[in-house]
Amino acid sequence: MEFYTEWHLEGDEYSGGFLNGISLSGSESVRDMTKTDENSEETVFQGKNGCVVKAFHEKKNGVTFCKSVFINKSDKPVNLELLSSFAIKGIRADKIHRATSFWAAEGKLLSQKITDLNMESSWAHHGIRIEKFGQTGSMPVRKWFPFLVLENSKTSDFLGVQLRCSSSWQIEILNKTGEIYIHGGLADRDFGSWFKTIKPNEEFESPTAVVATGKSLEEVCNKLVKSQAPRIAEIDKDMPVIFNEYCTTWGNPTLENLEKTARKLQNTGVRYLVIDSGWYKKDVGDWFSLTGDWIPSKELFPNGIKEAADIIKSYGLVPGLWFEFETLGNQAEGYNDIKHILTKNGYPITSGGRRFWDMRSDWVKSFLDERVIGLLKNAGFGYLKVDYNENIGIGADGAESLGEGLRQSVEESRNYFKHISDELPELVIENCSSGGHRLEPSFMQVASQASFSDAHECNSIPLIAANLHRLIRPEQSQIWAVLRANADINRINYLLCASFLGRLCLSGEIFDLSDEQWQCALDSIQLYGRVRHIIKNGYTSVIRATAEDYSDPKGYQAVLREYENEALLIVHTFKNGANPNLSDLLNGWSIKEIFGSELDGDFRGRVFVLKKE
Repeated sequence: MEFYTEWHLEGDEYSGGFLNGISLSGSESVRDMTKTDENSEETVFQGKNGCVVKAFHEKKNGVTFCKSVFINKSDKPVNLELLSSFAIKGIRADKIHRATSFWAAEGKLLSQKITDLNMESSWAHHGIRIEKFGQTGSMPVRKWFPFLVLENSKTSDFLGVQLRCSSSWQIEILNKTGEIYIHGGLADRDFGSWFKTIKPNEEFESPTAVVATGKSLEEVCNKLVKSQAPRIAEIDKDMPVIFNEYCTTWGNPTLENLEKTARKLQNTGVRYLVIDSGWYKKDVGDWFSLTGDWIPSKELFPNGIKEAADIIKSYGLVPGLWFEFETLGNQAEGYNDIKHILTKNGYPITSGGRRFWDMRSDWVKSFLDERVIGLLKNAGFGYLKVDYNENIGIGADGAESLGEGLRQSVEESRNYFKHISDELPELVIENCSSGGHRLEPSFMQVASQASFSDAHECNSIPLIAANLHRLIRPEQSQIWAVLRANADINRINYLLCASFLGRLCLSGEIFDLSDEQWQCALDSIQLYGRVRHIIKNGYTSVIRATAEDYSDPKGYQAVLREYENEALLIVHTFKNGANPNLSDLLNGWSIKEIFGSELDGDFRGRVFVLKKE
């Protein structure tokens, strides 16, 4: 394989092969560029009119970090319509693997043969075959993760790539002569309404991509995930257990409920008690429509929300608070503030009852400094959950193109996450976007952990949680176990065992649980504390799942995560999945501990703690 670059300037002649209208790759700029310098980490390409692209490909810790820098060395502004973060040619592959994603169904693996996509080369090597996919808007994980693995099944060689892009992005797979070439980065002018005007002597840098090779899908994914370097708060590095009260109060937190919950959690090993949405409610409206003002409810907290934080702390817990600070509900005061919200062609961008602050605005940042950072600091909160429940769409005004307006706005959102951490360095930040719509590396980098999904009480929880092992670090993947008093022990264990696939987070009616039910939760917390180093530092060598329909899963799932001479085997049965054969997975291991239910029925969960024989 060979690294190169793709770029397209306004006015370029387009590629042949019937690509025009589908792809901007193979442009006049690329066809006419010459390589002027090359070393092990950088290749310089000279294009027309003095324009230059530096393609970086730095090898580090078993992966290659890629990005491109475009430099306008001409004497006139140019409009850049495409710039790849990575571009690789000369690949032999017959299969592709992608991670699909929808709300409450994140990360499902889609594996396809090149022939299934009708992408085998033509008899005359004419007419370029292409599969182009990506996402437009401010939810970078919607429909697809920015992730691709190519497989050569004859040689068992795998090549994987993961984009670190928080706004609109694209990846292209092309075939003309039988060798595959791929490239990706920001969504281009055709796909994402993006172009960038580059003035003389100005530069523009692409998002980063990471490339890995290996002999299996699991090996490549492990390398990509391990290359992520999140900013995890010091207090969160030992992966403590979380309790979030949302599935207890459903947006109606009260002092009485919080104190009752905190009392139940005292001395259990749970560290955080997070107040979710609704703490700002007024006399009218619901929690969803009132986001944006961030003034604590006088009805819920007559003495101020600091009292709630102090109560939580009095039971030895770290208080947390939910915000959705980038958006405005339709009853918020700023909803009609046309000066400071995002517009498209002059009209406010309104989606699902939400509008969006223009995060490029100094006024907006000052407002959030007061209402978000100021409140967290003054009330003594140590945990911040950042939710994000709608999508900006194709773009926003305020730049030379709608796509560039979007890119700038989203980048400033990420920068504000970093600003919060700078102001409150001990604060734990949770990245949430209606569950998992922001589970890509650049957003994961500015948070300690993330909501894995909104599938809080679904049978698909272990399936989604396992999927994410290929895409984000399990030490950041917060998986909810919503405990209900009317659930039997098998259901309780099913949910608790799923949380061993990431970060253990409890919710639900814990003060109404029977002694037996609550003891299961306590036992899981204690075991979790003994094995969390495997979750944090391990390598997921097996993800075996027979279920196809996530709404009606059948069969079973087994996930093996290894670390040195230890391992966790986490098994769930679904419909008609009782008594799965685990002999090959247990071969060579001795069982140290077991938690959960016997796997002799449907919808059971069990965790095996293993040691090398």
